[in-house]
Amino acid sequence: MRNPPAAALTELPPSPEEEQGARMRRYAITMGIRMVCVLACLFVQGWWLLIPALGAVFLPYVAVVFANAVSTKGRRTVERPGAIEPRDLP
Repeated sequence: MRNPPAAALTELPPSPEEEQGARMRRYAITMGIRMVCVLACLFVQGWWLLIPALGAVFLPYVAVVFANAVSTKGRRTVERPGAIEPRDLP
């Protein structure tokens, strides 16, 4: 019977605080882009006004979807000590 390879600390999923911080940064960046679109609506004329206006309308939805998306990158299942069965020693 082969033992599974030992898990390294780099294989553990990110902490909840790190994951929340990354999601907050994504949300803030997307909403910052929205603010640029709102300001661009004040200065752009003609049909070009449609581009920043659509960005200002749809970016809040995109920001929320990105903020709520949970990253699966680097996520692996972690063996819990309760799942390990003791071996009989000879």
